[in-house]
Amino acid sequence: MDTTAITISVFAGIVGCAYFIYGKKQQKLIPLVSGVGLFVVPYFIDSNVVLIAACVALAIAPFFIHIDL
Repeated sequence: MDTTAITISVFAGIVGCAYFIYGKKQQKLIPLVSGVGLFVVPYFIDSNVVLIAACVALAIAPFFIHIDL
């Protein structure tokens, strides 16, 4: 892992932690799943460009996907 990938992973983890806490407290599924996704995705993606795209997609998903449970 290079420095760029580690930096992206740290920022994804910070945003993922915020989404996870928000989703858990508000009992909302999509932010909770996005938070877990932002925790897990950096472990499986090696390319920095693909990693950034996946993290951005997971970070903006709660703004576009609304599921009422």
